[in-house]
Amino acid sequence: MKQAPEKKPFNKRAFISTALWVSGLSLPFTGFMNHYFQYDVLTLERHFWMSAHDIAGILFVIFSLLHISYNWRVLVSYAVKSKEMLISKETLTAIIFVILIVGLFSSHAFHIDK
Repeated sequence: MKQAPEKKPFNKRAFISTALWVSGLSLPFTGFMNHYFQYDVLTLERHFWMSAHDIAGILFVIFSLLHISYNWRVLVSYAVKSKEMLISKETLTAIIFVILIVGLFSSHAFHIDK
């Protein structure tokens, strides 16, 4: 007689990581669509994309906090080890890259005629 396969327990870490990834991926797309409809009066489409972007952002924050709490020991261990070294070139490059891209894409707001 065959035994039934053993059920695996629900993996909370995998769920949180996947939800964080999906909500994070949806933010740029919903933000772009929100930007696309920005000059419309509050149409159904604009309201939809605003709501989708807002809830994706809220979920991203919630799942980020859960991700940090589930991986706290690893993060603390990494922080303790990184005290001994200076900022790596990869970290510095990533920081500069993100600041430049965010600055470049958001600076267009200063060039709009009122």
